Amino acid sequence: MDLEVVTVGTELLLGFTLDTNAADIARSLASIGVRVVRLTTVGDDARAIRGAVSDGLHRSGFVIVTGGLGPTRDDITKQAVADIYRAPLELDEDYLSVLEQRFARLGRGPMPESNRTQAQVPRGAIVLPNRRGTAPGLWLHGEPGSTVLLPGIPQEMRSLLEREVMPRLSRLASGASGEATVTLSRTLRTTGVSESGLADQIGHLDRTFDPVSLAYLPGLDGVDLRLSACQMTRTAAESALARAVDQLRPVLGQNLYGEGDVQLAAVVLERLRASAWQLATAESCTGGLIGAKLTAVPGSSDVYVGGVVCYSNESKARDLGVPEELLRDHGAVSEAVVRAMAEGVCRRFGTAVGIAVTGIAGPGGGSDQKPRGTVWIAVQRRSRVESIRRWFPGGREEVRQRSAQAALDLVRRLTD
Repeated sequence: MDLEVVTVGTELLLGFTLDTNAADIARSLASIGVRVVRLTTVGDDARAIRGAVSDGLHRSGFVIVTGGLGPTRDDITKQAVADIYRAPLELDEDYLSVLEQRFARLGRGPMPESNRTQAQVPRGAIVLPNRRGTAPGLWLHGEPGSTVLLPGIPQEMRSLLEREVMPRLSRLASGASGEATVTLSRTLRTTGVSESGLADQIGHLDRTFDPVSLAYLPGLDGVDLRLSACQMTRTAAESALARAVDQLRPVLGQNLYGEGDVQLAAVVLERLRASAWQLATAESCTGGLIGAKLTAVPGSSDVYVGGVVCYSNESKARDLGVPEELLRDHGAVSEAVVRAMAEGVCRRFGTAVGIAVTGIAGPGGGSDQKPRGTVWIAVQRRSRVESIRRWFPGGREEVRQRSAQAALDLVRRLTD
């Protein structure tokens, strides 16, 4: 089953908003055997919306549209698509009641009159209830074909896609002809190794993955390996992906830290939890990023005790007990100081494990001996301290993000 996607919003064309909806739709639909054959983006213009949807219906007979379903004057998608079906908008009293009850529960007073327009529904359309917002999804079917309208707010769109649209599309895709072909993917997450380094490690395996394709996806957290099995039955795709993953795991070794959307911080917390160890952090150039990654994981409080952001030399000495002579003789960005920071934060919080980071994130502050991007990382585990020096390219935020990830990775490798 093929269809097209139209995303609506002038902010998308101007580049102020990143279009994540199209990617989410394509990825989700591929898993049930529905292929997105064209993506089109248009601004908040009725003629452009009608043209894009009409063209898509003419080519494939099925279009999913996101955006332009809100209560403001620039939200014109519903009317533009209704015109294609020659379906006048009519007030849906049941959905109006749902909206009024929603505002009453939120305690925001009477529902604004502008929200009343969201209960206007094209005649004959199926209303898809929105549990996360006020704009309902709509499913229209008629002579031009089928069109599904979804809100542009990503969390609302994803909820409606998963709960209301995909089950219906899955039944349509399968039809009465038996098992549908699907596209499935698995992602292996690596860190501490470059894209080229990975290619050297696993390049000799590329041909053995057939019919599974392999893509390298580098980012600030590391390099993801995306394995995809396309246009196969679900059983065959799952089996082919499992074989490819089994081949890659032993070759990747310690560079592999997880699958799917797993975060390195979650892996580290689970490792420490299994050993009944607690963790504290001492951060200079990362300014609390490591703590933020750890506390973003639900339930982290049983492992992560707390941390100190010690940006100045005075803070390093006062809050962590780093000897002033070390700061004077070696400088804040040095092995001696980062090791003292790791020891100091464990002492202050009474933890078995401590992470410390100090570096030069830039754009200034570097020297010939310590260029911008120089970072020292130390991890104390019980009474033993391990320290490493890294140099990270890129701007200030890139250096900070890479430093936080490298610090967590050092803990993971030391507890492997």
